[in-house]
Amino acid sequence: MAGTKHHEKGYMMMTGVGTRDTPQVIRTCVAWLAILAGLLLTACSAPPSLAEREGFVEVTGGRVWYRIVGSGSATPVVVLHGGPGAASNYLKPLEKLAVDRPVIFYDQLGCGRSDRPADRSLWRIERFVEELSQVREALKLKEIHLYGHSWGTMLAVDYMLTKPSGVKSLILASPCLSAKRWVEDANVLIAELPPDTQKVIRSHEKAGTTDSKEYQAAVTEYLKRHLCRLDPWPEDLARSFAASNAEIYNKMWGPSEFHPTGDLRAYDRVDRLREIKVPTLLASGRYDEATPGATTWYSSNLPGSTVRVFQKSSHLAMFEEQEEYVRTLREFMKKF
Repeated sequence: MAGTKHHEKGYMMMTGVGTRDTPQVIRTCVAWLAILAGLLLTACSAPPSLAEREGFVEVTGGRVWYRIVGSGSATPVVVLHGGPGAASNYLKPLEKLAVDRPVIFYDQLGCGRSDRPADRSLWRIERFVEELSQVREALKLKEIHLYGHSWGTMLAVDYMLTKPSGVKSLILASPCLSAKRWVEDANVLIAELPPDTQKVIRSHEKAGTTDSKEYQAAVTEYLKRHLCRLDPWPEDLARSFAASNAEIYNKMWGPSEFHPTGDLRAYDRVDRLREIKVPTLLASGRYDEATPGATTWYSSNLPGSTVRVFQKSSHLAMFEEQEEYVRTLREFMKKF
């Protein structure tokens, strides 16, 4: 009992009252408990933030792998990688957006860490649009910002044309919204390559031998100018190439960036861009295969959209001008 009295005396000293003021102590404790209860109720009623995690989502045709980085209170951004058939590794610089908000990466079905089903009928843009809807539903993403890069801009636009709810803004980075315009611009860029390289490209395309090492070497020269101008290429870009699925790329696009022969060879949504009603940012690099001219043209067909050209970049400004790129995206999304 002596110990009990000792602790009681110590407690009373901390509260600033004596043992004769026990009723006051009780009233003080009740008041603090009421305050704590109010704080707990407020916390429970606030929108839950997304915890950092990774996992798989069941979609039509298999499972797709996702990763959520960051748990800030701002609206999450869903990131659509390029390809088709690439993987999300190369978009790792966008993790820096997680300072403000959750960033959701996922490898589209057939590439990266996602399942690789053998059913070729799955490689259709309509199914990839459905996949995005299924990812949003599974992760309970009621409101999002949507970012698409390269092929991801095609996917993003087709998704937006389904009139989904809860998309606060759209970012179309290095966009391809007209395959015809893409090829026209590519022909101009190819004409700037050394004559021998041009000859290799055209001769192999004409002969149907685009799987030759000579053709692939010529493609690499083009990519060094208009995909990524850094030397060496970033490790995360190499990881994306290693985790890519060439079958999807060839079926949907073709044997190279500038020679579309697949299902998307006639893709064009320019005339439908006016149907998109959310704030939109279009971005391109000065040396981008998705040229500033094409990007500005797309913007002119999308009322209220804005354009940002990164002067030191090609197709991968998230590496080539990382700090400015991330800052631009952060400032844009903070407006909405």
